[in-house]
Amino acid sequence: MTRAVVFGYHNVGCRCLAVLIGGGVDVTLVVTHEDDPGEKIWFGSVAGLARRHEVPVITPVDPNEDAVVSRVEALQPDFVFSFYYRKMLGPRLLALPGRGALNLHGSLLPRYRGRVPVNWAVIRGEAETGATLHYMVEKPDAGDIVDQQAVPILPDDTAGEVFDKVTVAAEMVLYRSLPGLVAGTAPRRPQDLTLGSYFGGRKPEDGRIDWRGPAQAVHNLVRGVAPPYPGAFTEVGGRRLRVLRSLRLPGRAGRFERPTLFVDGEACFAQCGDGGLLRLIDLEYDGALISAAALAGRLGSTAVPLPTD
Repeated sequence: MTRAVVFGYHNVGCRCLAVLIGGGVDVTLVVTHEDDPGEKIWFGSVAGLARRHEVPVITPVDPNEDAVVSRVEALQPDFVFSFYYRKMLGPRLLALPGRGALNLHGSLLPRYRGRVPVNWAVIRGEAETGATLHYMVEKPDAGDIVDQQAVPILPDDTAGEVFDKVTVAAEMVLYRSLPGLVAGTAPRRPQDLTLGSYFGGRKPEDGRIDWRGPAQAVHNLVRGVAPPYPGAFTEVGGRRLRVLRSLRLPGRAGRFERPTLFVDGEACFAQCGDGGLLRLIDLEYDGALISAAALAGRLGSTAVPLPTD
């Protein structure tokens, strides 16, 4: 029987671990993370799934420490898999499996190598992304590709909605690749890294809206960091306004001389730096959800300038 050690977390980790177990792979160890009490946990538990199937689970702070490497080595795995595990596996771990170490990455490599690829793809206005199964090497997300699956990014999709699609794509890629991996017939296609770029992680502060930009760019930021991520925000009336969902209004222009937030009837709108309009669908003001009419009441006006510095 094919043996594997899995480093995994998040929904992709859950679905891909389920594929291995369902495909008859002997998963001898799962390495995952302790949930961060300061993080909103909106995704499935890899540890819970592993324990349900009586697979041993460990949660080291550093996966490359000697004790972890020695334990994996003693298991003599055919494969090591990384499914949305948040830390890089070092060369000692990558050298252990007899038939290779593979990762499932949430983009169409070589595009969007690195951190939070789904969020970056939405923020940068891409029309598609996907999942890629590839061999791991020391350089992040740079090894030979086994298979990929594309998914569409619709104009108003949030990063959370796209991530749900990528999770299904990851499951599909691993499911159809697993027989070839086990048989030793899976393809390997080298990446041309000149065709892609590497992206770093994002912090909550990166969600601050630059209203000087075009409406499309603001809309993409709102979509790219919408809940369950920290959200896009600005300061209005001396308080924080989080824009949780927006809708692009192509072909419609504002009437103000500068970026402005305004309420018209029961709807709230933002005029951006290019004069383009967004309808602000879901808003949170000073820590609480708020309607357009209530926001106008709090601000004492139906139109207020937006910050541009």
